[in-house]
Amino acid sequence: MIELYKLIGEDYPGNRAEDVKNPGLGWMIGFLFVVSFLGLFSLVPLRKVMVMDYKLTYPSGTATAMLINSFHTNTGAELAGKQVRCLGKYLSLSLCWSCFKWFFSGIGDSCGFDNFPTLGLTLFKNTFYFDFGPTYVGCGLICPHIVNCSVLLGAIISWGFLWPYISQLAGHWYPADLGSNDFKGLYGYKVFIAISLILGDGLYNLIKIITITIKELCNTPKQKNLPVVNEVSDSESSKIIMEQRKRDKIFLEDRIPSWLAVSGYVGLAAISTATIPSIFPPLKWYLVLCSYILVPALAFCNSYGTGLTDWSLASTYGKIGLFVIASLVGRDGGVIAGLAACGVMMSIVSTAADLMQDFKTGYLTLSSAKSMFVSQLIGTAMGCVLAPLTFWLFWTAFDVGSPDGPYKAPYAVIFREMAILGIEGFSELPKHCLALCCGFFVAALVINLLRDVSPTKVSQFIPIPMAMAVPFYIGAYFAIDMFVGTVILYVWEQLNRKGAEDYAGAVASGLICGDGIWTIPSAILSIFRINPPICMYFRPSVSR
Repeated sequence: MIELYKLIGEDYPGNRAEDVKNPGLGWMIGFLFVVSFLGLFSLVPLRKVMVMDYKLTYPSGTATAMLINSFHTNTGAELAGKQVRCLGKYLSLSLCWSCFKWFFSGIGDSCGFDNFPTLGLTLFKNTFYFDFGPTYVGCGLICPHIVNCSVLLGAIISWGFLWPYISQLAGHWYPADLGSNDFKGLYGYKVFIAISLILGDGLYNLIKIITITIKELCNTPKQKNLPVVNEVSDSESSKIIMEQRKRDKIFLEDRIPSWLAVSGYVGLAAISTATIPSIFPPLKWYLVLCSYILVPALAFCNSYGTGLTDWSLASTYGKIGLFVIASLVGRDGGVIAGLAACGVMMSIVSTAADLMQDFKTGYLTLSSAKSMFVSQLIGTAMGCVLAPLTFWLFWTAFDVGSPDGPYKAPYAVIFREMAILGIEGFSELPKHCLALCCGFFVAALVINLLRDVSPTKVSQFIPIPMAMAVPFYIGAYFAIDMFVGTVILYVWEQLNRKGAEDYAGAVASGLICGDGIWTIPSAILSIFRINPPICMYFRPSVSR
């Protein structure tokens, strides 16, 4: 939703921004309020089934619970205090560095440290440079090594080889006089090949998780009748059983009435069905109603898959809705209807999985299920207000969505083109683009299959297609930053693995938060037309 108004401003027959209500803060806040709470009510009646009966792991929720429980020990409290101090130190350093960079960023698009040609001007033209951004270095410290290396590999394949090669074929594969953002030229290859990788990865994982879900659902009754053997002493066994019973008792006593969840979902669905068509006229009420009838099943699949694998496929379910709705509506409003339906379905499917994961955390920490649910409601309500305000701040201060700006909103362009594909098919793609897309789509499926069938010692080195796809459109600079972060983490682990495990997250969070906090004063300065005093610019030396 936050990127939606940038998308629909693009010229496409029957899908112009004028066809949608004025994208003011009121409409954005209203849209979020009518769609964001549905996911919280959709699976509440199944919380006992998911957490207690099926005993789903929800790895992130379990890890969070273990971390919270560790804070209540002397060692855990001491470590937490050190981590907070570490976070504060690196947050301050990141904030000061971001402020320092601002003074040299000037008015033009090529000024400042963000455009420092660290690897030379030739590679800089192909976006290979380190932009001294703490955020992506922090991401590199948090993300697994294979993710960072996959991103860099995708950058090398696309910006190192593929795009320079295709650009040499201008005039043969596509007209040479097209603009840099024309989808009938090189820009089309960038977007649609990235889409093919994302769709291939998403489709594979969707089929995989649905298969695992069906298999587990079929095997669960049989597993209940099997004897349980615990290789522990009687005292340990009784202690574990007592803790288990205590968790079960607290989780079941603090019951959320099923009638409340059902009535909440039905009521919100009715309000949403009546109001969304007034915001997005091409999305008719009966399409919204059909979505709300079908989406609880998708929310269950996604929540179950998240519990098994810790992988939420909300965006994949959203893409399915996008293609279906866009094709049903057609050229007269199909793009807007598809994007709006995609946002609605992603919101419901994602928040349902998040809530179930939080229930798992609450179960393991002996927390009140009602308090978890109410906290989610409060947090969602705050997000419905804060997200549009944040978007308005960025929209006012920066050129959000510009391919040459710092906030490219890449998935905005990708999702919009998916909607157009759902309407028109592949007739408008440049020469050989469809063949390349098919090749990368199949490659994504094969790579995922190899990751699953290979031994762990081999699969840990096989790249992730979804991570590879991101730099295809955005550029290679952030891949360089993330790789620097992963190199720092690797060296740190070799020198002091315990220290890296304890403090890498705190250092990364500090770097990301400090850089993020600076965007607020930077945006305010931009709103008041206060520009940086210096433009640090690099160009080739001229022989005299």
